Amino acid sequence: MNFSDRLAETIRKKGAPLCVGLDPRWENIPLAIRKKHGPRTPEGEAAAYGEFCQEALELVVPFVGVVKPQSAFFENCGPEGMKVLQSLLGHARALGLITILDNKRNDIASTGQAYAEAVFGRELDGKKYAAWPADAMTINPYLGADAVEPFLDSARKADGGIFLLVRTSNPGARLFQDLDCSGKPLYFRVAEAVAKWNEGHIGACGLGDAGMVVGATYPSEAAELRQAFPHVWFLVPGFGAQGGGVEEVRPAFRADGLGAIVNSSRGILFPTKPEDVNWKQAVVEAARSAASQLGSLLKGQ
Repeated sequence: MNFSDRLAETIRKKGAPLCVGLDPRWENIPLAIRKKHGPRTPEGEAAAYGEFCQEALELVVPFVGVVKPQSAFFENCGPEGMKVLQSLLGHARALGLITILDNKRNDIASTGQAYAEAVFGRELDGKKYAAWPADAMTINPYLGADAVEPFLDSARKADGGIFLLVRTSNPGARLFQDLDCSGKPLYFRVAEAVAKWNEGHIGACGLGDAGMVVGATYPSEAAELRQAFPHVWFLVPGFGAQGGGVEEVRPAFRADGLGAIVNSSRGILFPTKPEDVNWKQAVVEAARSAASQLGSLLKGQ
């Protein structure tokens, strides 16, 4: 089964198009875990992030089908952090979750291929090896087609997918993404390219394996993009802590309730203060609530 159909099947099975972002921050980690792995060192941070994120995955898996680790937080801890990231990716997949590695890579030729193979794998002495094995990854498309092709090729060989930055949720996005390009904003021209890269690779669910990152903080643009590109998955950040609610993400969905995955990071991982001893129950309730809200969109309501 190709990536797009696996994603659609997982979302339907869970009953909600919810993705949990693993963005661990030391100051938000439960105090009991921080004390256990203190004093604060790169190695201590990595161990705390590993313990917290592994527990969080097991808490949210009844409600969530997709998880998105942000590689920067683990890279910031050095070698031990990268070991933790590798372990978490494996644990998430063992739990049946679809994994999107949020590392926003981009480069041309052999460099792009190396970045892609680190996620989607390569052959080494007759065996497949991936340093950071994930089902999909995020891509910055602004170097052009020759910088996207290595990632698409590697993803398709592994039945994986990619998500390309199109309309991001940050306030400064307008500086470049709104620039006029022959009567259309730049982000729309990038979206046209993403749609073209999907040609010939549309799954049975009617969606392709090259998706767009479209922020929840720009609902009118999301509506425009959804109408123009019905065969493209949207990865929608900005839900919850960044201010996006159900009505803000609704335009990203097709009438059948598919077409978008909505990411929530802080809103689910850190719903309470670090000193709260009942943080596990709070994470469960946050995940349950987000899944319930977004489940109405999956049902087309």
